[in-house]
Amino acid sequence: MRSLRYFVMIMFLITGNTLQAQKIKLNEIKAVMKKVADWQIEHFRDTYSGYEEPHHELDWTNAALYTGMVKWAAMAQDESYYNWLKNIGEAHDWKLHRRKYLADDHAVGQMYMELYRKYGDEKMIGPTREQFDFIIYHPARTSLQWNTPYHQDRWNWCDALFMSPPVWAKLYNITGDEIYLDFMMQEYRATTDFLFDKEEHLYYRDENFIGKKDHGTKIFWSRGNGWVFAGLTHIMNELDPKSEEYLYFMDLYKKMAGKLLSIQTPQGHWAMSLLGQEFYPTPETSGSSFFVYGLAWGINNGILDRETYGVSVMKGWNALVSHVTEDGMLGYVQPIGAAPGKAWPDKTEVYGSGAFLSAGSEVFKMTGGQ
Repeated sequence: MRSLRYFVMIMFLITGNTLQAQKIKLNEIKAVMKKVADWQIEHFRDTYSGYEEPHHELDWTNAALYTGMVKWAAMAQDESYYNWLKNIGEAHDWKLHRRKYLADDHAVGQMYMELYRKYGDEKMIGPTREQFDFIIYHPARTSLQWNTPYHQDRWNWCDALFMSPPVWAKLYNITGDEIYLDFMMQEYRATTDFLFDKEEHLYYRDENFIGKKDHGTKIFWSRGNGWVFAGLTHIMNELDPKSEEYLYFMDLYKKMAGKLLSIQTPQGHWAMSLLGQEFYPTPETSGSSFFVYGLAWGINNGILDRETYGVSVMKGWNALVSHVTEDGMLGYVQPIGAAPGKAWPDKTEVYGSGAFLSAGSEVFKMTGGQ
């Protein structure tokens, strides 16, 4: 009997310590996310990437920040973060950015759609719907080849697959109108057929990189593939898991996930040129944040095996956190670009913070948070 009581007591202590450790870990995740979110809001109008002026509030750079900030606002249960986002939408009458067809200028629509879901105010999505209706009935007929007139009126660079398709998918889900889904599928398939490497299961940034090599390796830009991988999750969130469309994206997602698992660096990040770890040893946190986000999302949604991918996610998350300063700035964010390059511990960008907040939201869930 005494032995039984002793065993029960030991098990209680072990369980209690495990739960306490988990609680501390969850608190640490939220604490570092809050630090990053608050620092970025405070420094929102700073200049980055060598620019002389701050990014426009509707620019794609900031739109990527908003996608992560929406997730943080839901976690924090703090209306001040939602108010900050709402004020941006209201200041611009809930319009997309200036260029009608360019995917970059559609990206802010992701934030509008999520705020509409929370507040139910039609004006938050009205201008996006009007603009997308125009595009549907006046589609760009341009080539996906890079050096052709108006080529970026279609999604002919891989970053675009984060910027625009999720907005179309969200609008489809909100309205129930399949015309938005059909357009998105048509254009997404065309881009994937053009830029997806079927052997490496990664995307070329654009046509200029197809067939070229860097130190003998194919050139797959980390953040470019991060845009794609995160965008896949945003699209799949909007689709019926039994639908043909969902299965199409699931296939791409699983192929990319498997490749990413195999090329993660020993330090936990992903190299700026994904197949060139030896030549790009510097950490880079924007692409790595999107990969951590996407992999954790897969575990949380029962798509990826926790035992296989969980270690990779936590290794990646710990690497990211190690590059957050005491004040809350995320370092080693590669400046605006279109190819592997350089990053520095004292340089950041708004899209890096957004990607980090997205990663934290899924790592928090994976660790047991609600």
